[in-house]
Amino acid sequence: MASDNNAKGYWSATLGLLTKVLVIWAVVSYGAGILFAPMLNSIHLGGYPLGFWFAQQGSIYIFIVLIFWYAKKMGDIDRKFGMQED
Repeated sequence: MASDNNAKGYWSATLGLLTKVLVIWAVVSYGAGILFAPMLNSIHLGGYPLGFWFAQQGSIYIFIVLIFWYAKKMGDIDRKFGMQED
């Protein structure tokens, strides 16, 4: 039964992390690049409007950081529940 609770806790933590990653991904890709672009365009970064920058380059940088953050947090979850690879 303890193994069942461990598995449920592991999947709960994993799905929680995945939900956070997908929400950040959606906000950055759809929100910053499309929905909030007119508001962000009043700010300039490197000579370009911030909304345009997010749509073209900024979201890619955020996604790369998100990949490394996900890998680190997933490793933490694996170690917490004893699921790490040796």
